[in-house]
Amino acid sequence: MSKKKIVIIGAGPGGLASGMILAHRGFDVVIVEKDGKIGGRTSEIKLGDYSFDTGPTFLHQKFTLDETFAEVGRNADDYLDLIKLDPMTKLTWGETSLETTYNQDQMAENIEKSFPGNAEGYRRFMADHGDKLQKIYPVLQKPYHKLTSFCRSELLKVFPYIATTDSVVDVLDRYFPDDNLKLAFTFQSKYLGMSPWKCPALFTILSYTEYKYGIYHTTGGLCKIPEAMAKVVEEEGGEIRLNAPVDEVLFDGTKAKGVRLQSGEVIDADHVVMNADYANAMNSIMNGFSKSKEKLEEKKYSCSTFMLYLGLDTIYEDEPHHHIMFADNYEENIGQISGEQEVSDDMSIYIRNSSITDKTVAPEGHSQLYILVPTINCRHGKDWEEIKQEYRDKVLERIEQRTGMKDLRSHIVEEAIYTPDTWRESGIFMGATFNLAHTMDQMLYFRPHNKLKGYQNLFLVGGGTHPGSGLPTILESARISSKLICDEEGIESPEIDLARKVLAS
Repeated sequence: MSKKKIVIIGAGPGGLASGMILAHRGFDVVIVEKDGKIGGRTSEIKLGDYSFDTGPTFLHQKFTLDETFAEVGRNADDYLDLIKLDPMTKLTWGETSLETTYNQDQMAENIEKSFPGNAEGYRRFMADHGDKLQKIYPVLQKPYHKLTSFCRSELLKVFPYIATTDSVVDVLDRYFPDDNLKLAFTFQSKYLGMSPWKCPALFTILSYTEYKYGIYHTTGGLCKIPEAMAKVVEEEGGEIRLNAPVDEVLFDGTKAKGVRLQSGEVIDADHVVMNADYANAMNSIMNGFSKSKEKLEEKKYSCSTFMLYLGLDTIYEDEPHHHIMFADNYEENIGQISGEQEVSDDMSIYIRNSSITDKTVAPEGHSQLYILVPTINCRHGKDWEEIKQEYRDKVLERIEQRTGMKDLRSHIVEEAIYTPDTWRESGIFMGATFNLAHTMDQMLYFRPHNKLKGYQNLFLVGGGTHPGSGLPTILESARISSKLICDEEGIESPEIDLARKVLAS
C-alpha cells in the first residue's frame, strides 16, 4: 500500500518539526518553502562574514526540544552544541542592574544586593510556581479543537489559574513591593508580544521556567536548530523544496487535496499542514476559503519589533551576552506599544552580544550585535521608511550612553535594519512578529485550532495556533498536530514525556 502523503507549507521550526515526526511515522512528506532558506523567523541572516539569528536568540524550556527529537528516536545534543548560559541576562533600570541566573541561591543574593528586602519574595515566587507549572504544562500539550476538551481532568486542575482577570503584574504584586524588580519577572511576556499589565496571570510560568531551568545558546545561533531538524527530515526520507511559494491550497469541498505552487506545479496530498503565518495565509492562499483582511484585523495581535543587525570590527568583551535596558517609564512605553499608534522615544532595548560566548558568528577579532526594540505593529500604517534612520540613531545613542559601548557607531562595518514594515512585507500579517496576542479570548479552544475548524484534513502549526508563539510552544504545536494526523490514520504515536521528570525536580 502506498504511503499517505503530507504537504507542509513552510519550513519554519513548526513545519520542520512536523516533517521530522510525520516522516518518521511513515508518511511521504514534502515541505515547500517560499524562501531560499529554511527556518522562517528562526533562519540565519548573513551580512558579509557575519551571521545573525533573524528572530529567537536563546532557547528556554530545552526539554521540549529534547522531546521533539526523541519523537524520532534521536538526541538533540547529537545535532546541536547547546550552551547553558550563566549568568543569563543583565537587566538594567537606569543606574540599577541585576544579573539573572538559574542558581536560586545566587539569584536571591543578586536580588538582595540590587533590591534589598526582596529575596524572600523571590523564594516564595519560585516555591509557588513549581506546582503551578506542573499543573499547567500538560494542558499545553493537548489539542483544543473540540469543546469536549474542556472536560479533561488536567484542565479542571488549572481552572483557578485561567478563570481570573488577574494579569502577570497583579500576580507579582503579591511577591515584590519594588515595581522595577517586578519587571524582572514580567519582561518574558514580550515573547508573547504583550503588555504584562494585560497578559493573563497564568504566564508568570514563563519567568519561572527561565529562572528554574535556565536558557541556552546554540553555537552558531538558534538558526542551527531548524538546520538540524531539516537534516533529520531528510534522514527520514522527507523532501524539502526551497524557493517554492504556494499560490493556493486546493480543495474538494472542505477537504484539502494538495497545493498549487506559484510555478503552476500541483502537489497532491492526503493531509496539508500549514506553517505559514496564520493570518497572512488565511488572507492569501485559501482558494475560496480566504478571510478578508478586514475580518482578520478584528483579532488582537502582538507588538512588532525594530531590529538592528550589526557587524563590528571589535569585540566588547566586558558586555554581557544578553542585556535588557528598560525604558525609563516602562509602563508608559508598553502602553504606547499596546496602543499601536505611537512610536516610543523612551524605548526598551534588548542586546545580544553572543560573540563573547560564540566565536563562530563573526571573523576573528570581530563580533556581531543583535538589537531588538519592541514597538507598534502596522495596524495604523506608520511610515517606517520615513523615520527608520532617525530611530536607528536614537537607539544607538541610548546604547552608547547606557553601556560600555561608548564608541559603538565607529565600529560598525555591516548593518541591516528591520522595521515592522519589513516583517509585514516578508509575509507576517500586520508586522506582528509574535503573531496573535495571547488574550483569554484567543487561547485554547478560542485560538485557531491545530486541526483547522471547518476542514477535514487541514492542520496548523506555528505561533498562530495552540499553544502559541515562542519556539518551545511552536515545537509543541507540531507534536500536537502530528499526533492528530497519526490518530486519524490509525498510526501508533507513542507518548514521549521527558518533561514530567524535569518539572518534578
